[in-house]
Formats: sequence, C-alpha cells, structure tokens
Amino acid sequence: MNPQDIFCPNIECPARGQTGKGNISVHSKLEKRYICHECKKTFTDTKGTIFYRLKTDADQVIQVITLLAYGCPPKAITKAFGYNERTIKKWWRRSGEHCRVLHEHMIGASQLDLQQVQADEIKGKGQGFTCWMAMAIMVSTRLWLGGAISPKRNLELIQTLANQIRQIALCRELLLAVDGLSSYVKAFRRAFRTPFRDRVRRGRHRLISWPNISIVQVVKRRKANSLTIDRRIVQGCQVMIDRLLTTSQCGGVINTSYIERLNATFRQRLTWLARRTRNLAQQSETLMAGMFTVGCFYNFCDNHHSLRLKLSVGRRDYRWVQRTPAMATGLSDHRWSVAELFSFKVPPHRWMPPKLRGRPSKATRRLIYCWC
Repeated sequence: MNPQDIFCPNIECPARGQTGKGNISVHSKLEKRYICHECKKTFTDTKGTIFYRLKTDADQVIQVITLLAYGCPPKAITKAFGYNERTIKKWWRRSGEHCRVLHEHMIGASQLDLQQVQADEIKGKGQGFTCWMAMAIMVSTRLWLGGAISPKRNLELIQTLANQIRQIALCRELLLAVDGLSSYVKAFRRAFRTPFRDRVRRGRHRLISWPNISIVQVVKRRKANSLTIDRRIVQGCQVMIDRLLTTSQCGGVINTSYIERLNATFRQRLTWLARRTRNLAQQSETLMAGMFTVGCFYNFCDNHHSLRLKLSVGRRDYRWVQRTPAMATGLSDHRWSVAELFSFKVPPHRWMPPKLRGRPSKATRRLIYCWC
C-alpha cells in the first residue's frame, strides 16, 4: 500500500484528485483502507474501480468479463463458472460504465492531430427492438475514437458522434471519410465550427467553419452480379486529400476499409451486432456497456499487427515491437493488462474556490494556497 499514489475520491474534499500532497495515509492494512487528513474520510483501495463492494474474487470477475469481451456467450460462462446470469450482466454493465469514464478521461479529454477519420454505423438486434451504433476510428493509429447508440439512424445519432470527434480533434488538416448517408455532411459541418466573438456586434457569437476540413463519401451500389463504388469529394481540394491519404495510410484511394474492419471486430465480439444471430440484447444499456468495454480492450489491451515497429538488434538481426492503438497515439507507453484496465482510477475534477463577494476568509485562503 503506497499512499503517495492514491488520491482522495471524496467529491466534497478540496484535495480530491491530487496525489503526492501528503494528505493520504494508511488507515488499516488489514482492510486496505486509506484516510484523507483534509476531509477526515476513509475509503477502500478499490474505490473507483469495478471491484468496489464486490465479494467475488477479482480474478474470477476479470476472467468472466474478458470472456464476454471476446465473444463468449453468457450461458456458456454460466455453465462453466456457476454464476447467475443476472450477476454476470451486472458485472458487464459495471465494466461498461468504468470503461466509459476511462475513455472520456484518456481519449475524450485529449487533443490529437487526427489526420484522417473514418465513420460508419452498425445495426444491432435486441429483444423487441433494434438500434444503431455509430463509431469512428483514427486511421493512422487505428484508435477507436468513440461511438453513440440510438434506436434510429438519424441526424441526432450522427451529430453525437461528430461532436465527440470535434472534442478530440485539433484544428489541423482533417479528412473525414464516410458512406453515402447524407446526415454525415450536415453533422460534420455543424460540429467543426468555432464561435467568433465580435466586439462590435452584439448578440450571439458568429460561428466560423474550420478551413482545412475535407469530407469524402464512398457510395457502394450492389446489383445482381456487380458492385459499383462511387467516390465523391463533398468538401475540400484534391491536393489536400491526396496529402492526407499519403500521411495517414501511405497512399491509396479514398476508402472506408479501416472502419469496416473495426465493425467486423465488434461484430465478432458482440454477438447481437452480427448479421445473423439468435443472441439478442435485452436492454440498450447492455449495448452501451459492450461498446465501451470492447473499445477499451481494442485501444489499450490488444496489440495491432499493422502498428508493429521493426527494431534492429545488432548489424543483421532485428525483432518486431508490438504496439496497441493507444501506444501508437502516445496515450500509453505499454500494453495494459485487463487487471490494470479495470483497476485504473479516474481522478475527479480539481477543487475550485467558490465565487463569493468580498474578501475571502482565512480558511478559504488556506485552501486556495494548499490545493489550487
């Protein structure tokens, strides 16, 4: 137990989310509890992980969720481990919520030069309902950028995905490759705008579109014995598109093959996304949990064959260095284990002093001096 690497999870504590400040010490080694000397609250070592208040062994929970994340049916896990199916679904939802918070902290709050992004949607099947899952991928590093779920494939679904991409992207040259769905163009044009404050004019800020955004579409038409592919440039110039294709995928033509491969990975691991399946999702929360769990496994825990680097050893020998999408992007320096993924604690937002009129009190000034 190392209190220097632990932060206080109490949302009302001014020292929340900060490590190495000397306010955390060991309260009980037997129970693995810590105490914060600032708010005088105690908390367990598993606070903020999926193992919090679970009586089952952590290794068993990790094995069950790993099998689910790689496509094993829940009934097979029930027969093998003897757990109730409702208990397994509860662990699955808990892992999905943990991975959602982790994804927003590690990827959603980061600023990346995306270069090329491909987006697509998959149809999921549930018991008495259908839903659509829209996802996006960064082509150069194969990083899963996020996704959204909606009962209909409409503009609201695509706009949610576009806003997630906009939150991550830096204002650089960006190529957006999608299929023939018309909602993509409108959603991307809405998302990639910045408010401009005009000091002369009053009222609502004027929205300025990003100048270096290119939008292309790949429209596939299937007939009886033929397949025609129409590549359209909706926005942007050919020179910039060719340059981004060379930088992100080493040349080639306009395509959506990378997001299609990602869709195949999700269909393989989440059975209710398969084209022909008898395993139906019971609730939409199960789909959301599965999307974030598989996405975090894909980003942090799985080595990608196309991302490996050739490392020379001596004069004639070499070896391959395997990398995950998070390692290729620079978000991590090693491949995460499943236990590390589920034990990662997302720190809360740092405490900010209240905005009050007048001169702050001595206690408020002490807190500002210590924790701001």
